[in-house]
Amino acid sequence: MLDELEKRFGIDTSEAALRKAVEDFNELCDTITEIGNYRKLENPPITGYEFHVIQLVSQVCPHELILPYIKETLEEIKTREPEPKFPFRARIVMVGSEIDDPDFTKLVEMCGAMVVADRYCFGSMPGREEIELREGESALDAIARHYLYNNHCPRAMGPKNLKARKQYIYEKALEYGAEGVIIESMKFCEYWGYERAQDAAWLTEGFALPGTLPVCQIERDYTCAASGQLRTRFQAFVESLEIKRIQAAEQKEGA
Repeated sequence: MLDELEKRFGIDTSEAALRKAVEDFNELCDTITEIGNYRKLENPPITGYEFHVIQLVSQVCPHELILPYIKETLEEIKTREPEPKFPFRARIVMVGSEIDDPDFTKLVEMCGAMVVADRYCFGSMPGREEIELREGESALDAIARHYLYNNHCPRAMGPKNLKARKQYIYEKALEYGAEGVIIESMKFCEYWGYERAQDAAWLTEGFALPGTLPVCQIERDYTCAASGQLRTRFQAFVESLEIKRIQAAEQKEGA
């Protein structure tokens, strides 16, 4: 494949060029990861929608052109003053099929739930980990190993992977202070259709996990055509999270 790229398009596919590409990719990943880490804060200076736009831009634009602007955005976020009070009613993790439409994230956040972490196809978790260049290993082997062994797609079946994916979601929810999880599957994506049902069962029942998480699971179209129905589901889920928070506070006071 590399030989054909070089022959037909004149692309430099030498070892040195591949290593430079990996280094540039890692720098981009580090920058986006640092931006995403601000969503862990109690009152983040960046919304899930803004982060989704940055993440999407980084995947469709040439890295050497977009990286300076993403770095500039990071510096701006460092000095950005968030609103005095957290403007959302809940914090959630978004999990599921490919989402390349930031308006979907905006829809969720307009319903009162901030997307503090994203774990879907083409998302940043996993997807923004550095490619490790090991000693004595070619850059091509490093790239292949990275994508084979960091794959969290439901296509990677087997009992070990099945459990690990659920555990990953749970741990990320704790790390980012999420109160619940929205699990979505795109119509006709059979892999995520099965995964969605399994995730909902595992995370709400705590099967083989140290705790439980409220879950809203939906099946969606590729576009946001059914935004009215989705808005109703998301608003109801946010209200349920608020009720749970109030009940937990009352129990704590009673104790």
